[in-house]
Amino acid sequence: MAQVIDGHTHAFAPDIVKTRADFLNRDGWFRLLYENPRAKVTGEVELLESMDRCGIERAVIAGFPWADPGLCREHNAWLAAVCDEHPERLSFLAIVVPTDPDAGRDAADAFGAGAVGIGELNADAQSFQLEEPAQTAAVVEVCRDAGKPIMFHTSEPVGHSYPGKGTATPDKLVAWLAAYPDQPVVCAHWGGGLPFYELMPEVAALAANVVYDCAATTYLYDFNVFRTVLAIVGPERVVFGSDFPVLGQARLLQRVRAVVEPAQLDAVLSGNASRVFGLSGTEMP
Repeated sequence: MAQVIDGHTHAFAPDIVKTRADFLNRDGWFRLLYENPRAKVTGEVELLESMDRCGIERAVIAGFPWADPGLCREHNAWLAAVCDEHPERLSFLAIVVPTDPDAGRDAADAFGAGAVGIGELNADAQSFQLEEPAQTAAVVEVCRDAGKPIMFHTSEPVGHSYPGKGTATPDKLVAWLAAYPDQPVVCAHWGGGLPFYELMPEVAALAANVVYDCAATTYLYDFNVFRTVLAIVGPERVVFGSDFPVLGQARLLQRVRAVVEPAQLDAVLSGNASRVFGLSGTEMP
């Protein structure tokens, strides 16, 4: 059976888990997602326990898109410490505010602390514009020099509304990609439908260095999305990601194994994430 790397998860430090209400007042996007008491806010222990139950060898924890650069730095420091404690199981993406004057330095510091990329950057949560690519130039430069990817939160321009949908739609992503076509990018949530536009040759050319994760699939698409996107972009450009704890890992993993062709599973479940994030040592301890 193919090894599994969950390329899109979330975890929070104990003070955030225990005092959620305090952070609802400190960040608008956090309030939007977690004001509902049924929305899960969990730490690394719950993530590791879920991984053990599902047989997931490694997970990449994405940083939360705080609007306050200070909160970003605190989250990065906690993620680095947690991943140092579990180096064979956990890796992290650092979070920065792209328009902050110190964003480039913060990204470089995070790479020095072991981050495997930057993300999940969120234009709505962090008040930057994908269609104004210069706003992210400092972060892109550091990522380019370090050979690291950027993960973007992305959203569909049509369909139902839900907390956190946002406005990072394919047209805006294409504008950003046109400015930085060589930058490796992970588009979360199937790129807001961007892979379907890759049937247009000019879009496919711009998106050549993009991979798509399947985070939150159950909320967004029929599961035929796997076969459809794989047919368009190929098996080397789809990454398994659960969006844990938004979605449970076990059910999504089961569905992926049921719908993805066996010959493509190794790439989707682990190979692509390992390549994009530069991971190694994915065996269970």
